[in-house]
Amino acid sequence: MDTVEIRKDFPILSERQGRKPPIYLDNACQTLRPRCVIDAISEYYESTPACAGRSSHRLATEVSLKCDEVRADAARFLGAADPAEIAFLKNATEGLNTVIFGSGLASGDEVVTTDYEHNSVHIPLLRAAEMYGIRRRIVRSSSDGKFDLEAFEEALSDRTRLVAMCLTSNVTGYTLPAREVVEMAHSRGARVLFDAAQTAPSMRIDVESLDVDYLVASAHKMLGPSGLGIMYAKNESSCCLTPLAYGGHGVTGATLDSFELLPPPERFEAGLQNYSGIIGAGAAIRYLGRVGLDAVREHEVALNRRMTRALRGIDGVRILPPSDPNLRGGILSFNIKEMVPHDVAMILDNSRDIMVRAGMHCCHSLFESRGVDGAVRASLYIYNTTEEVDELVQAVEDMSQKF
Repeated sequence: MDTVEIRKDFPILSERQGRKPPIYLDNACQTLRPRCVIDAISEYYESTPACAGRSSHRLATEVSLKCDEVRADAARFLGAADPAEIAFLKNATEGLNTVIFGSGLASGDEVVTTDYEHNSVHIPLLRAAEMYGIRRRIVRSSSDGKFDLEAFEEALSDRTRLVAMCLTSNVTGYTLPAREVVEMAHSRGARVLFDAAQTAPSMRIDVESLDVDYLVASAHKMLGPSGLGIMYAKNESSCCLTPLAYGGHGVTGATLDSFELLPPPERFEAGLQNYSGIIGAGAAIRYLGRVGLDAVREHEVALNRRMTRALRGIDGVRILPPSDPNLRGGILSFNIKEMVPHDVAMILDNSRDIMVRAGMHCCHSLFESRGVDGAVRASLYIYNTTEEVDELVQAVEDMSQKF
């Protein structure tokens, strides 16, 4: 991967008025956008600012065709055989909520999750327990931070209706053994939902090969615009889902006392869509296709190995498990003894122009259950360099010595 050339595609990474670009290490929250994505969004507003699937004039037709192209691009990107298995939502959270609240869970049904779920899975399941009386069974991680397949097998029962899990942790970067999870869940008659927001940006996903029922990703974590989620629902599983929202475009028609839903994916896309976001996401998917996800993953892991080796040599620094950087992709979460994570992040930003994230990363239950008051998270992507990693390490070392 030619990082020097890649960085030229990102306007914010160019020097401006003699000022060096920031060291952006908050990619697990949101990635930067290349010029082609920005241009695609602008082109929509400048050239085809119309609604898809409604009006019959030329501009509307052009938008409809572009959205259809992106749906096909997204299907290929995720390994789906049918573009109709891809729905565009306002974010990944909406997709996760759609599956959790739309899959007909009832009192006595069980849902199996990990103990490191993002709040976009954790909170809806707490609410579903209040509303429907479902039971949640949580698979505790091993002491080394890995997924415990034996504990997962024990958690499954004849009452398990759904397995809803974070495919890649946004706190540790660990990716669970997806194929084994799906096979074991299906053997008990349960459907599987994967939160792939942290997986899709840098790892190949083949939903057909995995045989997963539902999978959700976020455009803004993979070079695309904010405000767009991508939901995969297997054809035979999507018909079992009821939409989260109802309104225009999601129905074939309505009378004063009845309505009929459109088939998937349109039934999940009620209301005005984020057309510029869909078109921008298409540009992002094509950009990642040119770079190659294998190259993305290799680059992230190489930088993580370098950062891990250096931080391990600093007194007072503790890296959240797993310890092996090869299992953490582009994410490294750590703490400095005697320092509050938010203070570390602010010092890095103010003194070195290094941008990381601090706190509980929308994964409060993980930190609360382990008695840890958050962490500093440095997350890497295709435009980050070894020099930036070394700059972060030097800044952390300086802080550990000073404070």
